[in-house]
Amino acid sequence: MSATTPRIAASSYSNTAPLIWSFLYGTNRGKFELILDNAPARSAELLSENRIDAALVPVIEYQRISDVLLVPQVCVGAKERVRSVCLVTKGKDLKDVKTVALDVSSKTSVALTKIIFREFLDFEPIYKTAKPNLSEMLADSDCALLIGDPALQLSEPPAVAGGLTLTVFDLAEVWREFTGFGFVFAMWMANKNKAKTTRTIDFAAARDEGLAHLDEIISNYETEITLPREDFKKYLSENISYSIDDSMQKGLSLYYELAHKHDLIEKRKDLHFIEK
Repeated sequence: MSATTPRIAASSYSNTAPLIWSFLYGTNRGKFELILDNAPARSAELLSENRIDAALVPVIEYQRISDVLLVPQVCVGAKERVRSVCLVTKGKDLKDVKTVALDVSSKTSVALTKIIFREFLDFEPIYKTAKPNLSEMLADSDCALLIGDPALQLSEPPAVAGGLTLTVFDLAEVWREFTGFGFVFAMWMANKNKAKTTRTIDFAAARDEGLAHLDEIISNYETEITLPREDFKKYLSENISYSIDDSMQKGLSLYYELAHKHDLIEKRKDLHFIEK
């Protein structure tokens, strides 16, 4: 690749696969340099250091990284139920939770968890950071925040781990219950000084191409995710929303408002999108 090849970054969870399939296997293959990592925070770090042109990152980073713009229309979100971001307890209701083990690989979900307890349940549990191993997380905590593919495999009852019957709270469902809005977990973003380059990338068309190849994507994850194919396809085509509707955009604005209210971000800036 030449020195001028646009560089983009994304995490390699299964729910991001439809957004990056085109860059790996489709019509955009070879046109851009794609950096993949298992941690969304890594993509945000590359973006904040201005080492890439655009990145698919947790939405909380929009408020924490200076001089970034959002790519419109495209996201990883949920209108009602996400299945792959959840709070898991040992049979407890959330109002009875005293300690929460946090998988910190997604800062958006960590902030959402704190908003749920502070704003909606009106109390603050004790938080501990933890690696995403559910048995270890629940060994010394009442509740665990689990994200990504490990959470997805717990999404259908009965959820059991280490001989315990678990209660699983879908964070998008909890958010919708209290707000009436959908939720956006991640979006493509670019530094303002890279906006010209980012405008040359059609992220919406790449998304559409990926969604047209869900069978290939599912095959790529067969050895990693134990869900039946049709259930996995339902997750990618129905639970995850890759386009932002009005409810989701209002939910995003409210999320930022509440994150600021509860001191999870220093200041709140309005939504600013890259213009074509």
